[in-house]
Amino acid sequence: METNYNDREKYETARNRVKEIKEFYSHLLAYVVVNLFLMAVNLLTSPEHLWFFWPMLGWGIGITVHAMKTFNFMPFLGRDWEERKLKEFMEEEERRKNQIK
Repeated sequence: METNYNDREKYETARNRVKEIKEFYSHLLAYVVVNLFLMAVNLLTSPEHLWFFWPMLGWGIGITVHAMKTFNFMPFLGRDWEERKLKEFMEEEERRKNQIK
């Protein structure tokens, strides 16, 4: 029974990971398509004033943070930190329950 639970847990973890990666690539594709459109509009309507860099820069920062989170490149508050904190809080709660008994 325990093995079945572990397999199910591993499957769910892998499934969630694939979902995260898929969402990142969807976000990246939207970024490329929208920014190409903005670039075309800018160059066709007012090529003397290149404003399309600003939305590209702002959204690019968001894409970078999303990539860092998705592929676990966060130097702080990353997935490892989150798992350690969850374990710490669970152990703390268990200690509290044992003290009350």
